[in-house]
Amino acid sequence: MRYFSRGRGAPPLVLVHGFTCDHTDWRFQVSHFQTQRQVVACDLRGHGSTPGGPEDCTISHYGGDVAALLGKLDFEKSILVGHSMGCRVVLEAARLEPGRVGAIVLIDGGRRLSADPARGVVYADFADALFSQMFLRPSAQSQAIIARAKRMPAETAMAAWLSMVRWDAEHMEAALAAVRAPLTAIQSTTINAEGKRVPLKAGEAPAWFELIRQHVPAARLEIVPDSGHFTQLEAAASVNRLIGEACRSAGAP
Repeated sequence: MRYFSRGRGAPPLVLVHGFTCDHTDWRFQVSHFQTQRQVVACDLRGHGSTPGGPEDCTISHYGGDVAALLGKLDFEKSILVGHSMGCRVVLEAARLEPGRVGAIVLIDGGRRLSADPARGVVYADFADALFSQMFLRPSAQSQAIIARAKRMPAETAMAAWLSMVRWDAEHMEAALAAVRAPLTAIQSTTINAEGKRVPLKAGEAPAWFELIRQHVPAARLEIVPDSGHFTQLEAAASVNRLIGEACRSAGAP
């Protein structure tokens, strides 16, 4: 697994991207925090510059890789930050290496229990429909993210997607129940009753928050309104502030 490290200082931030994404989705967090502490962003198997075929692209492998990275870098009390699919990955890594985790931040996560693509659907069409919902308005940035998703090899992408859906059904609740570090969930969108992604308004309580509360009663739950799914890019200042507060909850300066 390729990873990129900037800055110095503890506790380090470890940033984990989402489905079909890569480490560059954390550019605003890296530039903000690298003057304060070490910041590490990885490319999961089959994503970005890390090789990997369909058999490699599972939440179990991803979580194990991130947990192994914490050991390789000898990190103590790192701050794990995941976006979307990366939320599952950091929860799995924290379950495997709880002693190396000082805090967890989940950015626009959720739980998908029935999200298989329609039989016979072309992957590029699936990716286009999925990612087009993630933005409030078209932009050069949104078009680049959609194009990147469509470029991912179809078998590899669908292996990662289906593994995520299975993990949500089989392991999500146990992973949340295993959390021992302070947890912050930052949410900007939710999946509605029609299966469409929609933005949240301040004060709303998505089902994802209810699930977190069941297993992590002390979790901090924050809505970032007027943003699409890529909250760390679209509302970077708010996300950076909340990550900074999560660092302080772990006793960091």
